[in-house]
Amino acid sequence: MVVNVSQDTLLVDLAPEPQMCEHLDSISETISPMADRDVVVDFSKADIVTASSLSKLLKLRQLLTNSGRRLVLCGLACNTRGVFIKTALDRVFEFAADKSVVLTNT
Repeated sequence: MVVNVSQDTLLVDLAPEPQMCEHLDSISETISPMADRDVVVDFSKADIVTASSLSKLLKLRQLLTNSGRRLVLCGLACNTRGVFIKTALDRVFEFAADKSVVLTNT
């Protein structure tokens, strides 16, 4: 589910795998014409992440970064966070403990 939190921030409650890939494609298509908002992706319903989803997250991050916007990942389970650490993607993405932390600072 995608929610406009403000004119500057889009909140995405990410679906678990295997729908996660389709969900990320939909998000990219939605913001692609004009990446004019930061995107906060809440992983609280997702307990795993596949290589395909990681690839889509990287593309989404690049799209937002090129437009001067942020992609923030939050609500990751320990196992999911471990995937980001083992692949060194924890150095690429911005993380927050949960969506309330990010949304109160936007």
